[in-house]
Amino acid sequence: MHAARVTAHGKEHLDRQYGLLTAIAAEAGVSLSTVSKVVHRRRDVSGSTRSRVEELLTRHGYVRSWDPDPAEAQQIVAVFRDLSGPYTLEVVRGIVEAAGALGVDVVTGTIGARPISTWLQRCVSLRALGLIFVISMLTEDDQQRIVDQHLPVVLVDPLNAPTQDIPSIGVTNWSGARDAVQHLLGLGHTRIGMVAGRSHSLAGAARLHGYRAALDEAGIAYNPAFVRATDFDFGEALSASKHILRAEQPPTAIFAASDAQALGVLEAARQVGLSVPRDLAVMSFDDTLVAAMASPPLSAVRQPFEELGHEATRVLLQLTRGQSPASSRVELATQLVLRASTAAPRSVAVS
Repeated sequence: MHAARVTAHGKEHLDRQYGLLTAIAAEAGVSLSTVSKVVHRRRDVSGSTRSRVEELLTRHGYVRSWDPDPAEAQQIVAVFRDLSGPYTLEVVRGIVEAAGALGVDVVTGTIGARPISTWLQRCVSLRALGLIFVISMLTEDDQQRIVDQHLPVVLVDPLNAPTQDIPSIGVTNWSGARDAVQHLLGLGHTRIGMVAGRSHSLAGAARLHGYRAALDEAGIAYNPAFVRATDFDFGEALSASKHILRAEQPPTAIFAASDAQALGVLEAARQVGLSVPRDLAVMSFDDTLVAAMASPPLSAVRQPFEELGHEATRVLLQLTRGQSPASSRVELATQLVLRASTAAPRSVAVS
């Protein structure tokens, strides 16, 4: 699956599609992501913007290639750790929509079904353009094969740091976590716990470091009794949260490294008789669809999931054209979203 195996016709098609959509986005004064939403007839675009983009699509002769000619069809492979969590669904949607807008199909799979080495072989047999691995850990052998064979591969939130020859896409995990804890500090909380990710996860480690940095800047000593590391998992977070809340002087706020973990914190609070946010403020990281549907709705650090999928697809298709990305590591900005799960501690609220 060397980049040279992509036919000249396929390269020209991708170049035309990407260039056309990029030009339309610039002319309309909107993002490429917004143009993609209009192409897919998504509802979350204003009527005036939709009309302007549709007019430009028509004027430039763009045709929605939902059912491309099999002889011309191109595809990429997106491989996930699993397909069970809200994070995965958000990222896969961004990848599928970005690829679809460019007339490219997406084959999805999991590492549980096939190891990474097998997916590399499978991608070659499929004559796919390249692969996107999401939350994966590449062995040295896997990385060496990708580099030696010039396989177009992009990583999204890799668990381990890849070689500089393999581009990766992520978010500003450290600063996002720092912002979250600074919000809790600003409300008056001084005893803040954290249900963190595993230390082997780059994202999990960065979020823990951001948490510690915010405490350090506020002159608050790190208390290891207030921190438990788990997988980004509801059940483990539930158990860890109950352990944290059994402290002699338990925290008045807990920052969770993911929405799934935050849901575990909410359930732990319910089981021990604490009201959120009256007795315990809860802050999350992710802001997937479940965050707004939680009870109470979660304040969270929002990851730009759609942009993650779009950027991963854009960089991958750039690699298939034999072009090197401007940077081997891209970090997209996070945003603080405040809802009902965070409030001042009672001692501050009543004073």
